[in-house]
Amino acid sequence: MRNRPLAAAMSVLGGVAVLGFIDQFVRLIAVESSLWTFHSLRTAMIFALAAGWLVLSGGRLRVLNWRGVIGRSLVMSTGMLVYFGALGFLPVAQAASGLFSAPIWVMVLSFGLFGLRIGPVRVAAALVGFAGVILVLSPDPANLSVLSLVPVLSGVFYAVAVIATREWCAGEQALTLALGNFACLGLWGLGGLAVISATGAAGSDFLDRGWVTPDADVLWWTFVQAIGSLGAVVLLTRGYQLAEASKVAVLEYSMFGFSAIFGFLLWRDVLSLSGLLGLALIAGAGALIALRGRDAAQPA
Repeated sequence: MRNRPLAAAMSVLGGVAVLGFIDQFVRLIAVESSLWTFHSLRTAMIFALAAGWLVLSGGRLRVLNWRGVIGRSLVMSTGMLVYFGALGFLPVAQAASGLFSAPIWVMVLSFGLFGLRIGPVRVAAALVGFAGVILVLSPDPANLSVLSLVPVLSGVFYAVAVIATREWCAGEQALTLALGNFACLGLWGLGGLAVISATGAAGSDFLDRGWVTPDADVLWWTFVQAIGSLGAVVLLTRGYQLAEASKVAVLEYSMFGFSAIFGFLLWRDVLSLSGLLGLALIAGAGALIALRGRDAAQPA
């Protein structure tokens, strides 16, 4: 499949800008709803929107590799579940610092799974990037805990899904892959609701509440999330189909800029100096890994 870097860049930047904006409003949903209710409702809305689009456009979905699509969807949805769970108690920029450690993990996993060479520069960049994640998530070493590093798990799963997009699903429609991801997220939501209901373990927080009947505000912001995330994921998926992951992943670091700008404009969120330093380290490390990867990605 021929690389189209300019088209890939436009797709990825557009998708990241949309996500940087709409993810700001998850905090409003988290006040009244639950993670599991949110994913169940959003998936239903997304499938309704997609069905309407297909009817109006006369389009149709096809799947070329069911195993690849299902595998990618399971991995991607797991990463997104961790990310959205973190959004319930962290600012977007902080949660994103874990998610967008993905290019570091793309490098590590590409070495482990595909035998690609990794030189000392990229190894050093990976260490610098991880230090940046720690700075953003917990600048005070006394407050650092395993729980504070949970968002990094979203980056690991996202990295596997990024590789899978190109390796397993290069010929699939972007909408097919997006709907596969959202279908799995919807199943995660229904599963979480079922477990909480069966165990009677419902709590009062975004992560441990069971079913919460949505009011008008929750329905509205969930709809905003549905229409925005569907469009953004289609754009991101298409970007990774148009160019190699190592050439595209670096562009997702613009998420930090969009998140910081929208977070300040909407909520007056301001990261500390150490947090800003951490974002710079992550972005710089990811850029170096991606740029070096263009020349270094040869079979060992």
